[in-house]
This record gives sequence, C-alpha cells and structure tokens, in this order.
Amino acid sequence: MKPLTHIQSRTAVLPFENIDTDRIIPARFLTTTERTGLGKSLFNDWRYQPDGSPNPDFALNKPEARGCEILVAGRNFGCGSSREHAPWALTDYGIRAVFSSEIADIFRGNALKNGLLAVVLEEADIRHLLDHPGMELKIDIAAQTIELPDGRKIGFPLEPFAKHCLLAGVDQLGFLLQHEVQISAFEQARAA
Repeated sequence: MKPLTHIQSRTAVLPFENIDTDRIIPARFLTTTERTGLGKSLFNDWRYQPDGSPNPDFALNKPEARGCEILVAGRNFGCGSSREHAPWALTDYGIRAVFSSEIADIFRGNALKNGLLAVVLEEADIRHLLDHPGMELKIDIAAQTIELPDGRKIGFPLEPFAKHCLLAGVDQLGFLLQHEVQISAFEQARAA
C-alpha cells in the first residue's frame, strides 16, 4: 500500500441508502484473492446494462465523475456480508475515500485495513456533499480534516492505529513486519 496523507479530488455521489457489499462488488466476482482487477466490476449491476454497455444514468459513468477519488454515499454504506473485495474494488477503481453518515462497521474496518479512508460524517455535512456533486475537497489525514471550497473545515474521527497505518502505507501485517527485529528479540528472550 502507498502512504495516504492527503487527498484532493472532486466528489462523486451515490445518494442512495443501504448500499450493500453485494451492490459494491457482486458475489460472482469474488473468485480472486488478488486486490487488482476488481475495479472493472465495481457496482457492476448498476454501472452496466444487460448487454454489457455502460449505463449512462449511473453516477460513476457520467463524464463529470471521471477521475473522482472521493465517493459520497447515503446512509448505511457497506452493509451486508463481510468481504474485503468491496474496498479492493473501490481502491482498484481509483476511489481513495468514502464518506457517509453511517458506514457498516465491518466494511469500515476492512476499508481502513486496505488503505481506503472510510469516514462517518454528520448527516448535515453528508447532505451538503450529496447536494453538491463534483465539489473539490482537500483531505488531510494527519489533521483529520476535510476542507471545502469555501475554506470551511470539517473534522472527522479516525482510530489512531488505522490513522498510523494509512499514513505509513502499511496494513496490519506490514505493521508487524516493521517490528520484526523486536519481535524476534522478544521471542528469543522467552525461549531461553
């Protein structure tokens, strides 16, 4: 994973509630353990028509959403079954942050473990972002702030270990491997 310190991007919005993980990445695409290649199937059943052509009405298919790295969604994003493939698909597509007024705990944990900033914001802030798609935001992970175009800043909560891992660009295993020398010394001291 790459360190995630700042994100500056326009927003793409999905103003729907209860977007579950099967909607994010349908179960039929869960045949891989690779983190790459899933972006093409992100929101597959919304993004594509039955003939496989892009659905022109889907938010991420609109020209103004091209290149957006911030997704703003309605309440209860990422609900449903637990699958790491959902944040993998989002990051492979190019999404680096997801904002909602409610994010399912398991999805949020999987997202943060996989380098995707998943942030719960106040309902009024989410409503403002949903009502203004394409808004350019500046996110500072270390300061835990989102700067709006008018200069107003919104703070957001972030668990300290998840913040450390995002800033360092490591997952939980990477964090442990950074301490391999100390772990080995501890084990050797206990073996004697």
